[in-house]
Amino acid sequence: MRKKQTALVVARAALLVPICYTAAAHQALSEPDVKLPTAAAGATAEPVRAGTVGAGAMSGGTPRAGTAGAGTVRAADLLAATRSCTQVSDGMYRTDDDARQDVPVCATHDAVFWKADMDIDCDGREGKACNPRTDPLFQPTTAYQQSDGRQLDAENLPYVVVPGASHRWNHTEHGVTGGTVAAVVHRDKVQYAVVGDTGPTDLIGEASYATARALGINPDPRKGGAGPDVTYILFKGSKAQPIESHRAAVARGDELARRLVARN
Repeated sequence: MRKKQTALVVARAALLVPICYTAAAHQALSEPDVKLPTAAAGATAEPVRAGTVGAGAMSGGTPRAGTAGAGTVRAADLLAATRSCTQVSDGMYRTDDDARQDVPVCATHDAVFWKADMDIDCDGREGKACNPRTDPLFQPTTAYQQSDGRQLDAENLPYVVVPGASHRWNHTEHGVTGGTVAAVVHRDKVQYAVVGDTGPTDLIGEASYATARALGINPDPRKGGAGPDVTYILFKGSKAQPIESHRAAVARGDELARRLVARN
């Protein structure tokens, strides 16, 4: 289930220019964020540790990077909070090139969300699992970069991909940009992540190698991914700082997830 196309490069180029927010988005972004110490120059995202789902996800109060279940909010509660859809996209998205347009972007007071499949984004910094040999559609750049200017590391940083801005839906108008905190729900697991890349303007449902692996989804960029049972929840106006800190994403994400569930 692959969706990356030439259009992806065009979308990225368009989003590398400064972003102008609407007044509504500016108001959403005014909410204070949880800020953790900025990583030193050259620091990388904390490595994903396989096999650390559920029990034991917390160590000394610090979430392990890429660990599904490293928060306090249940998957069932997040799914209940996003059961009803108030559509904000002007039309719907396809999950793949040959699929029907049947996925709307929905919104609550606190978040935007959608339910789709998961294709694997392996772009950014080259590694053992993500490189031109393992992924024929590999791109050496991501739409957003680390605080030190380096490309994001799809193998080790849980991130999600949003559709490129278009008449159908412009994510920036809903307080969503690079580093926006997300909760990705698959079955009974919750994985906190950040917005790290953009995709084609007509397709939806993609996340990094690290996101898939932490959720128990096959992360292989050629044959991996999941069917249309993945829920992506992006918290308006939020930010993990720095973008490469999974620890910051978990801290902020868990706080916002609790708020979302409480308001349901």
